[in-house]
Amino acid sequence: MRTDAYPSSPGGGGDWRDHATRYALLPLRIFLGVTFIYAGLDKLTDSAFMKDAGAGSVGDMMRTVRDSSALPSLVDLALKSPAGFGYAIALGELAVGIGTLLGLLTRLAALGGALISLSLWLTVSWASDPYYYGNDLAYLMAWTPLVLAGAPLLSLDAALRSRRRQRAGAGHRG
Repeated sequence: MRTDAYPSSPGGGGDWRDHATRYALLPLRIFLGVTFIYAGLDKLTDSAFMKDAGAGSVGDMMRTVRDSSALPSLVDLALKSPAGFGYAIALGELAVGIGTLLGLLTRLAALGGALISLSLWLTVSWASDPYYYGNDLAYLMAWTPLVLAGAPLLSLDAALRSRRRQRAGAGHRG
């Protein structure tokens, strides 16, 4: 298993392209992390959203998109407890956003974000015509690089990985 995911040029310095490559996922992590934290907090603090019915409620939103979604059965499942579904989505977005922003269990957080985006694409934004008017598909694609690469730099994952390597190295010397 390779640990040098971002090799530098001989001499260790590298040029600006090496540095840009090393930090390429950081803007995506920041954007997705902040966006999902904001989305989760916005839902949790919106008194209308967490209701089964009424203007702006998750229940009314689900009933509106049910017949145009790719998976009406998934919407029906959400409609069994609209408020519960609303809390699950909001808390999921919050957990995904925090994990992504901090770089903690990043691949798992990104997978969670991708699954949330996929479920919202197949239900809420499925009927967007043309398809690129719905943002959930774009979010799904944005999560893919983080699912694959994780957060190799400026993350708690990287700090924990470095700490494990140091312990393993100290154990072999003793």
